[in-house]
Amino acid sequence: MTVPEVIRLQEKFESFTGHWQPKVIGELNGQHVKIAKISGEFVWHAHEHEDELFLVTKGTLLMRFRDGERRIGVGEIVIVPRSVEHLPVAEGGEVWIMMFEPVGTLNTGNVVNERTVAQPEQI
Repeated sequence: MTVPEVIRLQEKFESFTGHWQPKVIGELNGQHVKIAKISGEFVWHAHEHEDELFLVTKGTLLMRFRDGERRIGVGEIVIVPRSVEHLPVAEGGEVWIMMFEPVGTLNTGNVVNERTVAQPEQI
């Protein structure tokens, strides 16, 4: 057996600067483990077939839904069920998030625009 790698989140986050550009840091059971730095507001979107899990590691994420919103702080998660339209917003500056989602999930879901990352970089 090969001894698994230890992933140091701080080092991974410090290795890039762009916002809304998810990076793959691992894979398990058909799921990508992704991280991203976000700033400002994203786009309204939904994922028809995929649930998404967001874990905040720095800052506060405001997740807007058509019928309400949730604030997610450091060490907290929110799971967005498939087909639920949502709008991620970084509150008060840069926010660092980790996401768990099926391999092949587009970051913009059912919307394709200049922020769509079809093949996220593995770091």
